[in-house]
Amino acid sequence: MNAAAMTGSLVLALRHLRHHRTRSLLIVACVAAACAIPLLIRVLTADFQKALITRARATPQLIGSKGNRFDLTMALLYFRQVELPTLSFADFRQLATNGGGVFIPLNLRFTARHRALVATTPDYFELRGLRPAAGTLPLLLGDAVLGARLARQLKLGVGDSIFSDQRELFDISKPQSLKLHITGVLAPSGGPDDDAVFTDLKSAWILEGLCHAHTAANQVPERLVLNRAPGRLTLSEELIDYNEVTPANISEYHLHTDEAHLPLTGLIFAPNSQKSGTLLRSRLNAGKLWQAVSPMEVVEDLLAYVFRLRSLFDAVSVVLGLLTAAMIGMITALSIRVRSRELETLRRIGVDRLTIAALFSWEIAILIGLGAAAAGLAVGLISLGAPDLVKLL
Repeated sequence: MNAAAMTGSLVLALRHLRHHRTRSLLIVACVAAACAIPLLIRVLTADFQKALITRARATPQLIGSKGNRFDLTMALLYFRQVELPTLSFADFRQLATNGGGVFIPLNLRFTARHRALVATTPDYFELRGLRPAAGTLPLLLGDAVLGARLARQLKLGVGDSIFSDQRELFDISKPQSLKLHITGVLAPSGGPDDDAVFTDLKSAWILEGLCHAHTAANQVPERLVLNRAPGRLTLSEELIDYNEVTPANISEYHLHTDEAHLPLTGLIFAPNSQKSGTLLRSRLNAGKLWQAVSPMEVVEDLLAYVFRLRSLFDAVSVVLGLLTAAMIGMITALSIRVRSRELETLRRIGVDRLTIAALFSWEIAILIGLGAAAAGLAVGLISLGAPDLVKLL
């Protein structure tokens, strides 16, 4: 077959497809779906796997109360909002006294603007390699630093403020929202830290109602005095606690309980050596109160479930591909029968069978090519706007 015949068959194929637009678009859509589904699953699971493994490898061990190890891992690594049995600050002190490495406490029980409010110590920023792109890390009670993406989304920066979310909106006995002063914005890290608000542990305990400051009793309006007795003054809870830490009242903040009642969501443990990490993990897991988990082991177990689901989708995609191929074959066969008069005319004017075969080959190749291109474009757009699968866990 010469070049002129090839060009002519291509032109005829394009004009025939354009004439039958609806049929052509239907076939392109089917091909695109058959190609896009397995490709999209591969892209999303690859990103999901990379995000999980990268974060897990950067975190040596996690410590929490006995419970679901998946919930503990997702909470401490990705700040997932889930109810977990708490540790106490006394537990942290006890573990830290034993040594063997660095213990980093975390309180993740609150949110600010519906984002994770992470109360921790400076050791956390050191472990994650987090540095402020502007301002400083939290230095005083009531200070906060924002992740890069969160600061950009909320259009907040150094000198602004952000309120914590009220957990019990209609319960006046619960602590009110705390106004946090933004002292810094972190440099982008590419992980969940970019979407969080960070503060110190004592600020979280203010939200717990375990640390607060009061207006001086002699400055309380008379309407808030419930009872007077010799040496005793009973005051209403209304508008007594401050909801903002300022230079004028920061010295008045104090704890109203002992360390055994100061809650923590869990601890990150960075052992000095593999031996010390193994010993502590074995000791804690043998007990009844605490557990120590390896994030990599938990992530590997989680990914095993993901790969099983991906295998199921792959099988469905194979079936879908076979059905699409069968549909194209049936449509081509019907097209040959419907176009019998057209093909007979082509033969009478001297068109050989090879050129006619090329005509149908061009049509199938064009439809498959357009479908594959549409699938690639769709996967690219969806992957750009797809939600973070880790956050959906």
